[in-house]
Amino acid sequence: MIGETVLEKLRVLAESAKYDVSCASSGTVRRNRPGGVGNTVGGMGICHSFTEDGRCVSLLKIMLTNHCIYDCAYCINRRTNDIRRATFAVSELVELTIAFYRRNYIEGLFLSSGVVRSPDYTMERLVRIAEDLRKLHRFNGYIHLKSIPGCSRELIDRGGLYADRMSVNLEISSETNLRLLAPEKNYRAVFAPMHYIRQGMQQSLEDRRKFPHAPRFVPAGQSTQLIIGATPESDCEILRLSSALYRRPGMKRVYYSGYIPVNAGDSRLPAVKQAPLVRENRLYQADWLMRFYEFRADEIADERYPDLDLEVDPKLAWALRHPEQFPVDVHVADYAMLLRVPGIGVNSARLIVAARRFGRLTSAQLKKIGVVMKKAQYFITCRELPVLTVNEVTPEYVRRVLTGSGKRRVQQDRRQLSIPFPD
Repeated sequence: MIGETVLEKLRVLAESAKYDVSCASSGTVRRNRPGGVGNTVGGMGICHSFTEDGRCVSLLKIMLTNHCIYDCAYCINRRTNDIRRATFAVSELVELTIAFYRRNYIEGLFLSSGVVRSPDYTMERLVRIAEDLRKLHRFNGYIHLKSIPGCSRELIDRGGLYADRMSVNLEISSETNLRLLAPEKNYRAVFAPMHYIRQGMQQSLEDRRKFPHAPRFVPAGQSTQLIIGATPESDCEILRLSSALYRRPGMKRVYYSGYIPVNAGDSRLPAVKQAPLVRENRLYQADWLMRFYEFRADEIADERYPDLDLEVDPKLAWALRHPEQFPVDVHVADYAMLLRVPGIGVNSARLIVAARRFGRLTSAQLKKIGVVMKKAQYFITCRELPVLTVNEVTPEYVRRVLTGSGKRRVQQDRRQLSIPFPD
């Protein structure tokens, strides 16, 4: 039985935890209605997350406490804010997690915290929660544990034995601006636990080669989060930092959180009415290109194009800036080049490489494979295509067609060029 005191703490601390996006929640709000099935919003503290194979899982997303000794300009839980505060006892949060799990509300725990007393004091309590869940209750569900910047290596080593994933939020992509908005923090305190986690993972791999039953250390790797729009860094700078982080062993995800103005009146922060969600989405798309499409950060954004195009996705923007690379013949192009064609994804590129061994491919077959022909038709050649390619028209024309901007202008161009207007 969950007491009223614990439920009240749950309401307060679940609300405080919602600004951390590092558990890959769905990001939409769609509640259930009479006669409908399901919703995108869980109960108090329950968020929807997604695995690599696309399965949706529910996590208890909660903070140990929203008290904090820091005064970060961008944080709702900073010490100078007049908000409702609460703190779970270690035993309360352990019992709450088990109660939710037994009722099939959740499949795991995403645990973070404000910093009280010191980083080590806070981190030790987080580690005790994970340890009690694993040892006392034999909890085998997923645990994501936030690491506190500045905590000791001993606590990271302990926590890594019980957590599936650990993360340290970098927050701001330049140390100068981090010191401006969070004077008590610095890159050294943030990168140290990242380094400890990485070393622990590498040591665990070596140990398991010798002893297959040796304990696993953070088997799901580590992640971090960057706040977008609170400081003037360009997308080029952000992607360079993300690319450098991905080159480090064990870094699985960099999350991008559009700045939400929760602290009105702070002169250090920009005046915005809402979070820059389109920019956030473009950064996730660019991140995907670096992780799965073999793009380098400087190909997506550079000094000439420091910010991502908000009108089109980064892959299409790159293709429109490099018309000399196209059209691509799908029958001879290598896998890496197929990945650069707008409308061709990882799976469809693999299927094209496999299918073309058995004969020539038509546009209908490419569509069945999964190619988005509305985009791809301007950048490829195959057995037959009803439209001209990007070099036979212009990148500007293709942009207008695919974005739907200037439809009357597109229709005039189509009449002059005798190009079918796509649906």
